[in-house]
Amino acid sequence: MANLPAGLEIERLVQLLAKLPGLGPRSARRAALVLLKKREALLEPLATAMQEAAAAIRVCETCGNLDTTTPCSLCRDPRRDEHVLCVVEDVADLWALERASVFRGRYHVLGGSLSALDGVTPERLNIASLMARIGNGIEEVILAMNATVEGQTTAHYLMDILTPSGVKVTRLAHGVPVGGELDYLDEGTLSAAFKARRAM
Repeated sequence: MANLPAGLEIERLVQLLAKLPGLGPRSARRAALVLLKKREALLEPLATAMQEAAAAIRVCETCGNLDTTTPCSLCRDPRRDEHVLCVVEDVADLWALERASVFRGRYHVLGGSLSALDGVTPERLNIASLMARIGNGIEEVILAMNATVEGQTTAHYLMDILTPSGVKVTRLAHGVPVGGELDYLDEGTLSAAFKARRAM
């Protein structure tokens, strides 16, 4: 990143902001300027909130979610179905499912997906803790992996190691999204939709 006509503190702020997803160098500069111009309204409250979050947020020892307590509020909720476990790659995926209000069971966050290129092996994911949870009354495991090569590789691996346990293993359907037009879909999505077709 080119040096800015400003002090080291501003340059460091820009460089840190540029590491956030969706923010490149230009967007980071714009964000830094907005924060600095609105120091009292934005920068100082944001800095305080970030310090408080860093001190208070914990990784749930049961499922891997982020919360201020462990076990997290989802794991402690007695209204959730403790017999169904939804396995996701990342906390962001868990939060997306919660926003959609489509699942009322328990979760398990793997912490990523298998990737030979990136050196992500089964030992680097939360698979051992997943297997430890299977014997505790779990009747169904839903594999909610992303529709990427790595996500599907992870789903196949999990299916292979979960099948001998006798637990029912299902996965999310793939295909045409609601409101989607065939002309705008990529070949992979169309192929998955055809393979997952069902009787009307």
